[in-house]
Amino acid sequence: MKNIVITLIIVLFSTSAFSGSCPMLWGELDSELKIAKQSGMSSDKIDLIQKLRDSGKKAHDDGDHLKSEILLIEALELIKS
Repeated sequence: MKNIVITLIIVLFSTSAFSGSCPMLWGELDSELKIAKQSGMSSDKIDLIQKLRDSGKKAHDDGDHLKSEILLIEALELIKS
């Protein structure tokens, strides 16, 4: 019983911690997008990154933080490449 309670506490706290990183990721992405637009990155690439960012924010709003982080990290990797 003690192990079950400890496991539940860990799961609850780790979920709330992960949900807080999504806004930081899309904030960083927004800054990178602004720089990319000013530096002359192709509009097709910017559009793709923006779609990934919007999908990541929607996943966060829907409560799917893992999917949100995956999409936002993918967008960050794409913008930095």
